[in-house]
Amino acid sequence: MQKEVNGKLIQLVKGDITEQVVDAIVNAANSALILGAGVAGAIDKKGGPKIQAECDRIGGCPVGGAVITTAGELPARHVIHAVGPRIGEGDEDTKLKNATMSSLRVANENNLKSIAFPAISTGIFGYPVEKCAGIMLVQTVEYLQGRTTLERVIFCLFDQSTFELFAKTLNAME
Repeated sequence: MQKEVNGKLIQLVKGDITEQVVDAIVNAANSALILGAGVAGAIDKKGGPKIQAECDRIGGCPVGGAVITTAGELPARHVIHAVGPRIGEGDEDTKLKNATMSSLRVANENNLKSIAFPAISTGIFGYPVEKCAGIMLVQTVEYLQGRTTLERVIFCLFDQSTFELFAKTLNAME
């Protein structure tokens, strides 16, 4: 499924983000930039030790922020580590909005043309998928309406129910 925004594409796919052939995939990171479980664990396993080594050199990132590293052995060229909110820490919606926008800005600052996002914070951080879909898609549409190097933004969603919620949200957008 896809939607055109200002001559650019937003695409929804169901699958494994580590297999996406794009300029950058987004890691749903923690603020210590330690590749642990979920998306980060898959990136670490398939991408190899170079990614964690670069994260260690960076040292950390605040919630709502994003940093870029190599993608190691992954088909993508880079990994953008976006630190999303944990449910219960407060102001989670704003923090997710900021993590999404920070990722898009980092992609643009690095002249990237394509990026693939997971559903940030919906795994072990406990953020509701439906709210995530609304915030991430709205922010992406708004960002693509401005000047950017990005031509394609993919939301790579791991399971069918998450894909369906994102599709429902994208379909409802003008």
